[in-house]
Amino acid sequence: MTIPTAATPTGHRPDRWSGELLDLDAYLARVGYDGPREPTLAVLRDLHRAHTTGIPFENVHAVLGRELPLDLPSVQDRLVHGRRGGYCFEHVGLFAAVLERLGFHVTGLLGRVSLGADKVLPATHGLLAVTARDDTRRWLCDVGFGAGPLGPVELADGAEAAYDGWRYRLERHPGTHGIDQWWLYQSAPGTGDSPGSWIDRHTFTLTAQYPIDYVVASHFVGTHPRSPFVRRLFAQRMTPDAHHSLDGLTHVTTLPDGKTTTGEIAPQALDATLREAFGLALTEGELRALAG
Repeated sequence: MTIPTAATPTGHRPDRWSGELLDLDAYLARVGYDGPREPTLAVLRDLHRAHTTGIPFENVHAVLGRELPLDLPSVQDRLVHGRRGGYCFEHVGLFAAVLERLGFHVTGLLGRVSLGADKVLPATHGLLAVTARDDTRRWLCDVGFGAGPLGPVELADGAEAAYDGWRYRLERHPGTHGIDQWWLYQSAPGTGDSPGSWIDRHTFTLTAQYPIDYVVASHFVGTHPRSPFVRRLFAQRMTPDAHHSLDGLTHVTTLPDGKTTTGEIAPQALDATLREAFGLALTEGELRALAG
């Protein structure tokens, strides 16, 4: 028998996402969604798109050495009421609370980023497996990567999804100890007569993760000196027409057909770039600290 303690009160469920604490009206206004509030697949698709295009990815707090609590009231204050962005664990925790509040079945997952990596990285990317009440399939919701997808991808081997020209693919591969590894790929455009290919983005398993697991992983991402998120500024914004990415002072714009534009911005132009391309308004103190 488990004896309840102060840390595990009677009735507490570690797999809950605090949806009852959510200011749902404020969230929906933040992402520009005014549709039905039902746990259907159509609503899941519309909410996924609204969240991905409505709240940017950024790591300002981590770069400045600020605390990044993941309890829902704190995340909601930053991303909803404060109209800021966040990195994957903030996005995923907030989106999970929204879906839970509306009646979806939500399971947290952890993934390892493989895009651009030449070694195995720690499992520090949060994702969700979601089931709607009118559909028996499970759907991967990856709202915290910063580069889409704009909608859910069916959790099935070989499943593909295309949103406004952006394409994604899921594959399942046998893993060790009987635990399958899932890989999410995004399309790479071809050149000339050469067809496009698939780039592996991250891998994950279907082992359920709880909010406390995200707290542990986020502590590494947001505080460890070897984490890239504490070294320099990252920002991303996904739209149907373009993906904007800021790495330090390098601004890259990518179109669905793969065409990219890369430019270096001057430090004094950082504020304008963040506002215009990423929808982020930093304080003067934050801008000075980043410049320093």
